Amino acid sequence: MRILVVQNRMGIGDMVIFLPFIEAISRKFKTPVTLLIKENTKATEFLKNNKFIKDIIFLDRESKKGKHSGFVGFFKLAKEIKKNNFDKIFIFNSSLRFYLLSIFCRIKEIYQYPLFQKKKQHVIIAAQNFVKQTINENIDSNPQISLKNNEVINCKKKMNIDSNKINILLGIGGSGKTKRIPAKTFKLFISMASQKYNCNFFLATGNDPDELNILNEIISDNKQKNCKPLNLFKISEILPIIKNCNLSICNDSSFSHLSAALGVKTIVLMADTPLIYGNYSPKMFPIIPDGEDDVTHNTLGKDKINHRKIFELFEKIISE
Repeated sequence: MRILVVQNRMGIGDMVIFLPFIEAISRKFKTPVTLLIKENTKATEFLKNNKFIKDIIFLDRESKKGKHSGFVGFFKLAKEIKKNNFDKIFIFNSSLRFYLLSIFCRIKEIYQYPLFQKKKQHVIIAAQNFVKQTINENIDSNPQISLKNNEVINCKKKMNIDSNKINILLGIGGSGKTKRIPAKTFKLFISMASQKYNCNFFLATGNDPDELNILNEIISDNKQKNCKPLNLFKISEILPIIKNCNLSICNDSSFSHLSAALGVKTIVLMADTPLIYGNYSPKMFPIIPDGEDDVTHNTLGKDKINHRKIFELFEKIISE
């Protein structure tokens, strides 16, 4: 049996969130599935050990020039899919385009979110309902990423990670300016933690100029010699570093999702996106801006994340 799963949301975080639901489909039919996803999910970087994933087809519709964009792109994608002779397709969205694509590719069994109901669709509940309705499985939202033990051990030696210290991943990057907590907040936390505990900090971020400014502001301080920047590392190289950490403290970014999925307790700094992205996993512990009862798009609370609250939650976690 050949099964195609379509998950066309952007980014690493959404790909991680959908893992339990995709894996449930694979388990149900006792066969690994093929994914149709976007390349910016970086899935090949963190799914190489996933036994439920057989193959990946990348959807190229990031711009009008994408090879799968427009009328001609529809048929190019159809050609790629059709040659696999899929028996079933599970579509985690309400797009008519993918339904028509399934028909055109003569896939016999088509399962999809209700058409034209994308507005205000809850990312977790919609997926849970879909899996319940299609394969009659109740799935918890607890993604897990597997690493081989030798990867973790070799990384520990290579990076000189000292188990006698408290090793902390700081996910200081983020996909948008409003998600990126200012450098001063992280610096204040680093200072408080370092005064009381023997810590090492691994600073995870991309290479966007604004992210690099935050990184450089943190490590330029002579007091922050216990900080290791990871901006030149691949995702696949950062994963075993995270696994060697005692905990993570991250903006709402790819690193918060990856960290929690690796089983590392993760404090998520929620400044400007719905709270569900920072509390769907039992390994996630969100902090919202001072003065707010909730957080969502346009909360714009990055300057109101309290470093003392981060430190208090950090102490609670390491004492457990």
